[in-house]
Amino acid sequence: MEGFSSKRFFAPLLILLAISSYINSSLAATPNKPSTEFIRTSCSSTTYPKLCFTSLSTYTNLIQTSPQLLASTALNVTLSSAKSTYTMMVNISKSQGMSPKVVATMKDCVEELSDSVYELKKSIREMKNVKGSKFQLMISDIQTWVSAALTDETTCTDGFQGKATNGNVKTLVRGRIVNVAQLTSNALALINRYASLHG
Repeated sequence: MEGFSSKRFFAPLLILLAISSYINSSLAATPNKPSTEFIRTSCSSTTYPKLCFTSLSTYTNLIQTSPQLLASTALNVTLSSAKSTYTMMVNISKSQGMSPKVVATMKDCVEELSDSVYELKKSIREMKNVKGSKFQLMISDIQTWVSAALTDETTCTDGFQGKATNGNVKTLVRGRIVNVAQLTSNALALINRYASLHG
């Protein structure tokens, strides 16, 4: 009889635990939906919304629904891409068998990307301190630096136009730099959006 009563008590307990576990997991998943929608909506104001969403949607828990964190994360994602592209280009530029025109273009591009990385780093540092009465001045500096980074990247891609730089190197390098430029453009749009919301 004792074994029977313990079974009767144990079965409902298991059901309660299962329900509790389901509710907790549902609640844990709920915050991601609003923040994912926040990212999607925010990205709709950028030039490359699909790239914007795919590059930032994995950071929903970090961003939540904060325009500042969204802009900061976009800058960090852009910097990461710019640094890896820079490293790749430095390695390629050391390769043998490239035409003098491609070598010269690569050298110029490496310099442009180095400047871009520097400007993005400055922007990220400043973004961490944006607050108070100096908000507009600091945001203006960030916008200037990110715009400069975008100009550097565009100058780099322009160098790979024309038949003189045709081939695998052009296809590989130009594709990567275009991606960095698009990420930078999106980051700038999100910074501008953050600035307008704050103002």
